[in-house]
Amino acid sequence: MGRRVVTGLVCVFVAGTPHPALAAPGTAPAQGRWGTADLTVGITASPKVAQPGQPLTYHVSVHNKGPGDAVLPTLRVRLPRDFQILNVGVAECGPGSVRNEVVCRSSDDVLPGGSGDMTITGMIRPGAHGPLRARADLTSEVLDDDEADNTAEAVTRVDEGADLAMRFSSSTRYTRPGHWFAVRAEVRNRGPRIVRDAYVFFQPQEARLQSATGARCHRSRQFVGCALPPIRSGSRGLLRLVFRVPSRASHAVATMATVYSRRFGDRRPANNRASMRVALRRA
Repeated sequence: MGRRVVTGLVCVFVAGTPHPALAAPGTAPAQGRWGTADLTVGITASPKVAQPGQPLTYHVSVHNKGPGDAVLPTLRVRLPRDFQILNVGVAECGPGSVRNEVVCRSSDDVLPGGSGDMTITGMIRPGAHGPLRARADLTSEVLDDDEADNTAEAVTRVDEGADLAMRFSSSTRYTRPGHWFAVRAEVRNRGPRIVRDAYVFFQPQEARLQSATGARCHRSRQFVGCALPPIRSGSRGLLRLVFRVPSRASHAVATMATVYSRRFGDRRPANNRASMRVALRRA
């Protein structure tokens, strides 16, 4: 998160219905009514199983059970080191004194019944190994007779994911305007998971897709997307694509491709991409 404070959203707490704690004339206040506030906090992670290199969201909920006001409460959320914070959905939150800590200080007291929630969104680092532990602590400047629920923890397992690698080769080093050339794309699954939803995203420049075998491909004006059959761990998927160079092409043909799984993360994302260049000859 760096030292940036996310602004523009609501406060963590939303004040509930006031409950005045005034004693009747000539009577003493009831035991525990004055100067105490029973605060509770909870934290959950979504999805339940994190994927390396993919998003994870923490949801934090807070509540004041009363009977008194919570005086200037403070929420501290410590997040795992393999979690890269991208967004905090509350204006009054900022970075803490230690790495990956978010601190939310309320500028007002919170009445009995006051509650609220917040979200922290980020990415799991590709090399992360679980379990990931996130902790939320809620405190106030008044006594809390039940401090057991002032702290909550979320423990999230990190899946092994699948290591997909992309390779390109062309049938020729040169081509001409108006001609066709073939491209062989290889996607290797280095495991450990079987990938049933591998998807290759092509960005061809100065060429248009004419046909494809080995995958279900859909072409748009600037992009080509291909859904591959399931690839077992240690196996590969092969695509053969035929491109046509426009008659008015004036630059070399360049194609970039990225492979990914919608379900599984990838611990080595650097080998998910490949590029290819075919020189253009006019004579």
